[in-house]
Order: sequence, then structure tokens, then C-alpha cells
Amino acid sequence: MITASASPTPSRTRLTGLYAAFAALSIAVNLGSQWLVSTVARGASGVIVALIIGTLAGVLVKYSLDKRYIFRYRATSAVHEVRTFMVYALLSGVTTIIFWGFELGFGAVFHSAAARYLGGGIGLVIGYFVKYALDKKYTFAGSAGIPTVDVTGQL
Repeated sequence: MITASASPTPSRTRLTGLYAAFAALSIAVNLGSQWLVSTVARGASGVIVALIIGTLAGVLVKYSLDKRYIFRYRATSAVHEVRTFMVYALLSGVTTIIFWGFELGFGAVFHSAAARYLGGGIGLVIGYFVKYALDKKYTFAGSAGIPTVDVTGQL
């Protein structure tokens, strides 16, 4: 059973603003974590370790914020919470392919960490558009009070 919080449903404009702010925060956590790891871990393996740690940090932040403030979702038990997170994580894997593709692609083409981070940022933005649609349809399906927001920019 899915329950929604008692607070009023946010408007589409507010929901879109919150989602964008949470995406920006998650991107900062992801890329910031990568940068911190890259100061210690060097070379090709360091890039991979940084990508993995940054991705995990960003996913945890985004899941917590989306679940509570965007989808207003409450699990009914610990098992339900774990299942919900597993679906979220699985779908995050789909969008991670987009993100990593852009980040590693920019790094390979332009041969600089700055370009790699720029590609990562672009990939994350694209991935979050896809992720919202996937989460609405699969992860948090049935949540009460979610206004419909068309991720193509049309409300």
C-alpha cells in the first residue's frame, strides 16, 4: 500500500522547480565527489573509482529528495522501502549509461578533466529528464497527489 504525505500537492511550477533544484544538488554532489576522489585516486582506474563513488553519492541524495518532495512517497515497511530503492537503483543504471557515455566521451575527445566534468554535467541533465519519466511510471507509480509534468517542457 502506498500512502502520500498530508501536505498539499505542489503546483506543477513548484514541482518542476524543486526537481531542477534537486537535480542540480545531486549533480554537484556527484561531480564534487568525483573531484574529491580524483585528488587521491589517479590514472584510468582512478577515473572509474571516481565515477562509481560520485554516481552512488548522487543517487542516494536524489532518491531521498525525490521520494519525499517530488513523488511524496512513503513505503509501508522496510521491505517495501528496499524494493522501492532497488527499482530506483535499477532505473538509475539506465540513466547512468547516458551520463557515463557523455562524461567519458567528452574526456576522450577533449583530453581534459574539465571537459570530462562538462560532459558529465550534460549527461546528468539529459539523464534526469529520462529518470523523471521512468520514476513516475515505474518506481513511484501510484503515488497519490503527483501532478503530471511533461518532461518535454510542455505542461
